[in-house]
Amino acid sequence: MLTNKIRNFVPMFGKLRYKLTSGKNNKARYFLSSYASMLVPQTLYRRQLNGLLQSLDNREDKDYILDRVNYYCKGDALEMAEDAMPFCDQKVGRQKVYYFDMLRYARYFPKHMRLTMLPGDINYIPEHASIVKSRPVSDDNENGVILKLNAIRHFIYVNDRLPFSDKRSMAVFRGKIKNKPLRIRFFENFFGNPLCDLGDISNMPNNWHTEKMTINEHLNYKFVLALEGNDVASNLKWVMSSNSIAISTKPRFETWFMEGRLQPDTHYILIKDDFSDLEQKIAYYSTHTDEAQAIIDNAHKWVAQFRDNDRERLIGLLVMEKYFRATGQI
Repeated sequence: MLTNKIRNFVPMFGKLRYKLTSGKNNKARYFLSSYASMLVPQTLYRRQLNGLLQSLDNREDKDYILDRVNYYCKGDALEMAEDAMPFCDQKVGRQKVYYFDMLRYARYFPKHMRLTMLPGDINYIPEHASIVKSRPVSDDNENGVILKLNAIRHFIYVNDRLPFSDKRSMAVFRGKIKNKPLRIRFFENFFGNPLCDLGDISNMPNNWHTEKMTINEHLNYKFVLALEGNDVASNLKWVMSSNSIAISTKPRFETWFMEGRLQPDTHYILIKDDFSDLEQKIAYYSTHTDEAQAIIDNAHKWVAQFRDNDRERLIGLLVMEKYFRATGQI
């Protein structure tokens, strides 16, 4: 009896340890702050809008900001869905983080403004202008208007003190594999390869299953695989903020992080869609440390542009304003 209790306790302890040390953002704090913000009268936000938007004209980085705004919201005349609702009438719903992240920007605007928000992993181009977290990388994806949604999961940064040269010359990956063709193909080719430490963390029993790994544990490796799942690889942001290097196929989807603008072998190590050059790339950059460090430095510069919270808020407000203007509401 006692032995069974001990056996049951061990995995429970492992899960608790992971929650406390995972390195991910604190969701409890996020939800507490989000619900508290709903108690603030909207008039207080409305009073700030004009001043915030007008501050753009006095900024030295005005052109940079407008470039990002026009990247996220490409169209100047967008068709809105007939069933688009005023944002103040929309419910929190099951995917709460999407609602709260949308509201952080929408609440600065009049309550009657209508919008369509598609929560979750959007890997297609919507039929009508819609606020999304993700969209395909293409020239005709203007109906997918990107806002910084589900940031609690996607925007994680690390303070990595371990130099690249002191890390293990291997590639690591932990993630869910089920119904994710790219990841399944990768595991079929490289699970058990001595250059790769791979594991499926889903609850599906298979030969690939393993326990979760904290972000800090990932950072013991020179290379971290950023393999797309339903849409983008959610680990790409924190990998690019570390002293490890992301290895990825060419991104097919993009978010607020502008994955579509990342340059291969400049911000990350590009591998072919059939992964046939993975071993060669790992061997090359494990020994050509100057070139590896250049990629790390470029990745850090890319990440740095998203760490100015005041500027990020302004860009989000300008994207929302352009969405309302492009759909004929302003």
